[in-house]
Amino acid sequence: MADNIARVLADAIATDPTRPLLTWYDDATGERTELSGATLANWVAKTANLLVDEAAVSPGDTAGVLLPPHWQTAAVLLGCWSVGLTVTDTPGDVDVLFAPVARVAEAEAWPAGERYVLALDPFALPMRQVPPGFADYVSEVRAHGDHFTPYAKGGPGDAELLARATARATELGITPGDRVLVDTAEYPDPVDWLLAPLTANATTVLCANLDPARLPSRTTTERVTHPLP
Repeated sequence: MADNIARVLADAIATDPTRPLLTWYDDATGERTELSGATLANWVAKTANLLVDEAAVSPGDTAGVLLPPHWQTAAVLLGCWSVGLTVTDTPGDVDVLFAPVARVAEAEAWPAGERYVLALDPFALPMRQVPPGFADYVSEVRAHGDHFTPYAKGGPGDAELLARATARATELGITPGDRVLVDTAEYPDPVDWLLAPLTANATTVLCANLDPARLPSRTTTERVTHPLP
């Protein structure tokens, strides 16, 4: 069993870097964003470089991540794991913090080093007004390098997370090559919506505010083979 999240991501991309690895929908706004393995890897690398070069974190440090399921959340989480961080959503001292605009007031109460806010804009546009004490993740991350070599050992929680993800992939019936449709309201845990498909070498159609009326056409359009129950 793999014990390194960055290696699992690399293996998932290696089969075909151009295939859609994560496709995001928000039926409340009409958003659709498709990321190939190569594109997601680029966002992950930029995030990892941001963490090392700007936030000055080290393996074993802790990242607070208060973000909902989203394609940008995937980049943040995978970037954190690439540099060996422990990720938490439990209030406490953290070395770096990522929060959506809607949770800025809550995030201000966390003792943290660098703080980044995400607008989760459909086109990943920079924020026009950034809350005091925070940096705009999108503006900052774009300035960083497109390549990052993950730390070989992985983070202290990688093995446990991947064991959970492998077990969940089995429980949910996810198999290699599947195109998995995930309702974020039903599966908000990143172990389910992000890591379980990755460990199974499957791809994901991640849907927020899922409109049941659109499910049949989306299943056909996106070539979904396994909608999660």
